[in-house]
Amino acid sequence: MVIFTCLRKRAVLLFLFTTPLLAAQTPEQLRSWLPDVQGWTIEEAIEVFNPDNLFDRINGAAPLFIENNFREMTSLEYKQGEDYITIQAYRHATPEDAFGMYASERSSLNQLPIGGEAQGDDKNLYFFAGHIYVKMWSNSAGDVAQTIQAIAGGLAGKIDPEAGYPPVAALFPEEGKVPYSTTYVTSNYIGHEFLRSVYVAKYERSGQEFQLFVVDAKTKEGAKGVLDQYFTFTRQPLEYREGELLVKDRYNGDIPLFWEGQYMIGVFNEKGDNVTDATALIRELAGKLKEY
Repeated sequence: MVIFTCLRKRAVLLFLFTTPLLAAQTPEQLRSWLPDVQGWTIEEAIEVFNPDNLFDRINGAAPLFIENNFREMTSLEYKQGEDYITIQAYRHATPEDAFGMYASERSSLNQLPIGGEAQGDDKNLYFFAGHIYVKMWSNSAGDVAQTIQAIAGGLAGKIDPEAGYPPVAALFPEEGKVPYSTTYVTSNYIGHEFLRSVYVAKYERSGQEFQLFVVDAKTKEGAKGVLDQYFTFTRQPLEYREGELLVKDRYNGDIPLFWEGQYMIGVFNEKGDNVTDATALIRELAGKLKEY
């Protein structure tokens, strides 16, 4: 654990020489982006954790953060007498990683128009923006929901004023998509370590529940490498071309896929059933990716 004592003047200077479009690079910069709130004081002390000592603060939850390419966590606090509002800002390697971490902890709290997506209740608020996933909570017995939301809105606007879903995640067809089910999986999708950088959304269509997913292999060669591993695992011939494919996964059932360039688009049904309109849905998303 590292503790910094930073002067407000220094924080202001840091803010003047940076732009909101950049991911926060330092804990001091994050502190400089916290809005002033009447009646509340921003504590000078800043706690900073990295992948080596994150376990000291969040213990059992640390492995999932590290799996999502966590780089640094900055802990900040507002105080009003004995009341406090704690802010934990987790910086990840990419905006996709920050979104994926947020989505992995998404729950049934109220949705809020803050950052790329946010959820909260009277005492808690969680959002992502840019490379940062932010968790906030308070011990106050009073009504602090509006205060927490004001702080979150101000901070999110500084981290990334145009925060939203990663571009690929925003392309998933809306018809039948389960609200707030879109996520990003860094690796081990459906139990396969080689299925990395996967965008996923849940669907309910024609009486069936399933997942539509996109593997972003970054290059066409990368996609072929992933498919070689998959077809080797399923013991299928490696004689395939771009276009429609069928992976006969002995653990996950038949997986219809469409491969074009760096992307592989597929449908996964946990029950192993064939999805009625899988081909049409895959083609729809493939068309959007081609335009993108």
